[in-house]
Amino acid sequence: MTGAVRVLRAAIVPLALIGLAALAGVVLGRVYTGDLLTWLVIGAAAGSVLVSVAARRLPSWLVAPVSVAAMAGWTLWSLRLAAAHAELPGGLLEITTDAARNGIPRLLTAMIPVEPTPDTVLVPVVAAWLTGLAGAEVALRAGRVLLGYLPAAGLYAAALYVVGPNAAPAVGATLAFVTVAAVGLAAPARTTPPGGDPAAELAPRVRAAVRLRLATSAALGVALVVGLVALLGPVVADQVDGRPVDPRRYVEPPQVQTLDENPLIRISGWALHPEQKLLDVSTERAAAQAGETAPSAEPATEDRPAANDTGGAGARMRLAVLSDYDGVTWRVGATYRNAGRILPAATPPRDSTVRTVRQQVTVADLSGRLLPAVATPREVSGARVAYDQASGTLIRPEGLTPGLRYAVTSAEEHPDSNLLATANVPAGEDVARVLRVADGVPDPMRRLAAQLAEENGAPYARALAIEQFLSEHYRVVADAPSGHAYPNLGFFLFGPRNGGGQEGTSEQFAAAFAVLGRLSGLPTRVVVGFRARGQGPVLAGDAFAWPEVLFDGLGWVSFDPLPRPNEEPRPVEEDFRPTPEDPPPSEAPAPTVEPSASPEPVAAPAGPPGRDGVSTPVLVAVGSGGLLLLVGALLLTLLAMRRSLTRARLVRGDPGQRIAGAWREVTDALRLAGRPVGDDLAATEVAGHAHRALADARAGTTADSTTADGTTDGPAVDDLAALLNQVGFAPGAATPDQAARAAEVAMAYVNTLRSARPWWRRLLWSVHPTPLRRARRSPR
Repeated sequence: MTGAVRVLRAAIVPLALIGLAALAGVVLGRVYTGDLLTWLVIGAAAGSVLVSVAARRLPSWLVAPVSVAAMAGWTLWSLRLAAAHAELPGGLLEITTDAARNGIPRLLTAMIPVEPTPDTVLVPVVAAWLTGLAGAEVALRAGRVLLGYLPAAGLYAAALYVVGPNAAPAVGATLAFVTVAAVGLAAPARTTPPGGDPAAELAPRVRAAVRLRLATSAALGVALVVGLVALLGPVVADQVDGRPVDPRRYVEPPQVQTLDENPLIRISGWALHPEQKLLDVSTERAAAQAGETAPSAEPATEDRPAANDTGGAGARMRLAVLSDYDGVTWRVGATYRNAGRILPAATPPRDSTVRTVRQQVTVADLSGRLLPAVATPREVSGARVAYDQASGTLIRPEGLTPGLRYAVTSAEEHPDSNLLATANVPAGEDVARVLRVADGVPDPMRRLAAQLAEENGAPYARALAIEQFLSEHYRVVADAPSGHAYPNLGFFLFGPRNGGGQEGTSEQFAAAFAVLGRLSGLPTRVVVGFRARGQGPVLAGDAFAWPEVLFDGLGWVSFDPLPRPNEEPRPVEEDFRPTPEDPPPSEAPAPTVEPSASPEPVAAPAGPPGRDGVSTPVLVAVGSGGLLLLVGALLLTLLAMRRSLTRARLVRGDPGQRIAGAWREVTDALRLAGRPVGDDLAATEVAGHAHRALADARAGTTADSTTADGTTDGPAVDDLAALLNQVGFAPGAATPDQAARAAEVAMAYVNTLRSARPWWRRLLWSVHPTPLRRARRSPR
């Protein structure tokens, strides 16, 4: 009986260590789909502690290698199980390498709920195993139970930090953690020695004193704990309702390139090559529920489907949703989070119905990272994706490749068209992003928006008025240039027909609708996507852009401002005649090309010369004079700096420094003459090079070869080289007379070499900045 009790008491601490590490897995598993991650962490915690228990008779230095080998086996098995659970292709080596490289960033950028894939389970499993190993060695081998709890406490705190505000407070798990820790401390693995109470053999008076001291220490410890609880309890309680920090805010999510941030600019390129195959799509749609109708008031045709119409078995596949517009570019503005197969479910608008759409997609020539799918995707398999829940846009961080095959299950929303006529649009901070109008809107565009909204008070009526105006007055042209900045839209809306205006691709139609809608108080956005048939290829000609408007209770409703085929658009001037307050300027000739992305030019009335501004000749004279003054000041500054440098070299310092400065003047002169010398040459070699440079310069000019000192060989650079060698090998031996001689020789050589240069080079000699740039280098 005693042996069984001893075994039971010895098992309490290992079980407590397993329980503490396992509770960290329970807490972390709350942000994962399913319970696979929790069981893998529990297995790692149990395995690490049991290995330490089984190896307790081995030397301490041998336990860690044995445990790490067991950890490698459990980790590989966990990665294989997670890959099979997530249906990820690839071998074990490839999966393990990818998980090891991207485990931490993907765990911290994964969308909640996190799918247990190899890269999201690797770090928790390894951390749980190392926690169990460290805790077991400290608590069991060293007998420090409380200290052995520290790794488990750290792992538990890390799990709480990673979960952050993405799950309810872990009150139950925390209480269980404290309880398990208390049980482990109350029944340590080491039992009382066979001798019984170690104080039993002491004298009665001594034994009483020892017990009193122990009781006093225990009472003081309890009092200290109670005091700390009383002091810190209110502070901790005040933080209970505080929102935890989400560590994902500190980790940069996957980024996209310009074409993926603004795929609207790809419309014109696709329109020029309509036969290019981008995708192969197979679509299956659940049976339509009764009462589903398309919301657009315009009848659908084969070439122009109504808004939200999916064309029978086909579907509109969204490539990207663009909500941000700065007056120049529409952008997605998404924050992508790595996601598993199951994407976060959103609550559909109350007055809309939902149908399930399943698609099998094979990528052909579509490039970039954006992943096309019917709105709104709920499950993706066959490709690792990142997801922006706000817009419903998908990307594949590794990029699209030909032959990539994936499956998407989407929840296709259909608003009740009978409620659109009376539906309102939301307002406030929640939709400020899709109501924002950037500065610089052309006045004609504002007046057009006001005119269309003037007789249409209801939001849906205003949207229909904009849709009808665009479809009746403008023409779709496949070779229209790309551009949706304010000047481009102004030219599209009001430019002359014979000069390229009033025609464009779906890029201009969708962007113009969205801007006019925001000017009318409608929350709008632009969507880029494809018209996909039930079965078959999706071509570049199927790519188009369309606008959407947000209605209360109905969600985003799409509109189609494209004109019907074979209908000649009416001139804009028939229905929109701007009436500016000031008298109109004289008409300018119609442009023949689309304007660049610059603000719309507005003609200003000309006034009498000399009254409203300075004449052109005066401006030219003032500008030229200012430029000449600036150049003159620069040259004078360089001249003064060069003379100051020469004076500092030849006059200041001790004789050795002055000799070295004189030598530096010679080497700078050779560089200015185009005959630089390297730092690897001796002083005598440089002197010979200087003689040859002077001879070559004299040979190329008609100037008199007689030097300043009356000789024909030039200044005595050899003497200067000898002085420099003396300074180098006998520091402090140079005299002031030698320094003066060095300065004289150096200036004579510089002046002689300069006089042999062409006249225009002599002018630039004194202001050349090269000696100033090299002034900080030590002279040879």
